[in-house]
Amino acid sequence: MQYARLGETGLVVSKLALGSMTFGAARDRPMMAAIYKLDQAGADRLTAEAIDAGVNHFNSADVYSSGDSETMLGKALGARRQDVVISTKVGNRMGPGLLQAGLSRRRIVEAAEASLKRLGTDYIDVYLAHRVDPHTPLEETLEAFDALVRQGKVRYAGFSNWPAWMAATARGIQQQRGYEPFRAAEMYYSLVGRDLEAEVVPWAEQAGCGLIVWSPLAGGFLSGKYTREDPSGGGGRLSGFDMIPFDREQGYRIVEVLKAVAERQGATPAAIALAWLMTRPAVSSVLVGASSSQQLAANLAAAAIRLTDQDVAELDQVSAIAPRYPGWFSPIVRDGPVEKALAG
Repeated sequence: MQYARLGETGLVVSKLALGSMTFGAARDRPMMAAIYKLDQAGADRLTAEAIDAGVNHFNSADVYSSGDSETMLGKALGARRQDVVISTKVGNRMGPGLLQAGLSRRRIVEAAEASLKRLGTDYIDVYLAHRVDPHTPLEETLEAFDALVRQGKVRYAGFSNWPAWMAATARGIQQQRGYEPFRAAEMYYSLVGRDLEAEVVPWAEQAGCGLIVWSPLAGGFLSGKYTREDPSGGGGRLSGFDMIPFDREQGYRIVEVLKAVAERQGATPAAIALAWLMTRPAVSSVLVGASSSQQLAANLAAAAIRLTDQDVAELDQVSAIAPRYPGWFSPIVRDGPVEKALAG
């Protein structure tokens, strides 16, 4: 296993982490049947296998399987809880009541207490705002997270799915008011989804905020089983739960290069896609999900892969996205003489 610090903190996390979104049952949400697949016995098995492989970071959210995911993860960890890092999230709807969602002070505090109870622990290592809440002042949200850190119920705070401008605004408020700054950002990032490289990644590097990557395989598309000939992947997960937009034609080209690199490396396309992410700036931990021991082992094999410069260059090129303004403008007006002088 490979390890990294969470941003500029002293918290050491495995670069591959186990996401617990597969723990639980779909209940009254049939569209989630493609996601929730494991009962408690299965969760226990995969958690133990992950720990044996060197994984020390486990991720969840209160909304996963209506809370069951956290409960199952807590039971699966048991006495080993002190040896691992738990990250979980708050903000999405947990029930029909108006107050059962969002990032108000009341909701964050209540949700944290509920997550602590479900996880069977007295502290959360990394607590993340799961979404943007346009109905709550940002200052109120930040104050609530700061209070939880000061109370010892949360060790590090962060956000998920926020734009860079909001993260930067939050950091400014936190510095101005003496609040504990956000230390982690759980964001979508993959070879078919490199949008955050424009602003989020540079901000995270500058702010010392560690990136935790969700859906690194784009819902399974980068496993290689989805092709032009069989876009359903043989009835794979995307046929039942497809929420991530991306250019399918470019995706097929990326998969072709993934397969070529995988053949050179003696690995699976999925493992290569994960290994590529582990080389990216600011990435501290990449979340992998699994519904079987075989799938987990195949994904964790990425930790042993060392991509060559050629491998990375080929993957970078085929997955490149057109720069957005003002990203394309700055290179046009670069000051060549000054750059040459400074380069010595």
